[in-house]
Amino acid sequence: MMTGSRSFRIASRLGLATTVTMFALIIIGSVVRTTGSGLACPDWPLCEGRLIPRFEFHLLIEWTHRLFALAVSLLLFATVAWVAAHRETRAALGGLALLAVGLLFAQVLLGALTVWKLLHPSVVSSHLAVALLLFVTVLSLAMIAGARSSEDAPAVPRDDAGIAWWLGTATLATWVQAVLGAAVSTSHAGLACPDFPTCRGEWLPAMTGLVGLHMTHRFGAYTLLVLLALTFLRTRRAADPALRETGRAALMLVVVQVGLGIMNVLMSLPVWISAAHLAIATLLLALLVAGALRAARAVEAPQRSREMMEGMIGSPEAATR
Repeated sequence: MMTGSRSFRIASRLGLATTVTMFALIIIGSVVRTTGSGLACPDWPLCEGRLIPRFEFHLLIEWTHRLFALAVSLLLFATVAWVAAHRETRAALGGLALLAVGLLFAQVLLGALTVWKLLHPSVVSSHLAVALLLFVTVLSLAMIAGARSSEDAPAVPRDDAGIAWWLGTATLATWVQAVLGAAVSTSHAGLACPDFPTCRGEWLPAMTGLVGLHMTHRFGAYTLLVLLALTFLRTRRAADPALRETGRAALMLVVVQVGLGIMNVLMSLPVWISAAHLAIATLLLALLVAGALRAARAVEAPQRSREMMEGMIGSPEAATR
């Protein structure tokens, strides 16, 4: 009979495999968008009525995107099936697994609508927004399963519990900023302000139309930079070394991200920089989610320590008998 720790360990590995494949899918989706390959396959789910398309650049990019989407779906269903098949994992991870399935169906529908609605900006932006939510959900499932798989997992010091709020807030802000970036890209507002740090020579242009959308994304980047700088200062005082490293790495990633955003403008949106821009945003999101989940465990530390102590010396009631 399989032990609970092993069932959690396998669930964690399946979840991580799904997360890594989804990360690749998100980056390929960026390449599809920036190379104008979104309608290379005008039908769905086939491509020009074929299962395997002609050997043509744009067709192959879009077909590869669909292939990775299929791989993500299969891996996710394998993960959910494993979670549902074992009582321990079902009790601890069933809610996240059910949420992941719901998000996957929404994502598949949005993928089809992207083609049927001829790349409507709102549909494409929603497609990325749901993809990132699904990515976070599966990553959370994998991490929680990994923590449950080891009975010897170190407890996070109780003093670090407050850091969970900072990391959770930064996670939400990063997701919002990524969705704003998708709206800028799909609305072709990336070069609405072709200069930096000003916009068409103005420091505070009128916040209307594509310029307003572009500048909202810029101001969002500045806000996120400040938020992660404050988070870094808070995590510097953490007792847990992993949380200190999380704060430091997150600040470094957002600085790189801002730099890539500036390069995107000054170099007129080259494909590889746009892909790297989304890749760093997704990595930052993953890092913050991992840190927030770890910090959240600090709340459980006192109760866990008390239970371990009682197991070693007996409960207080038993000791007085």
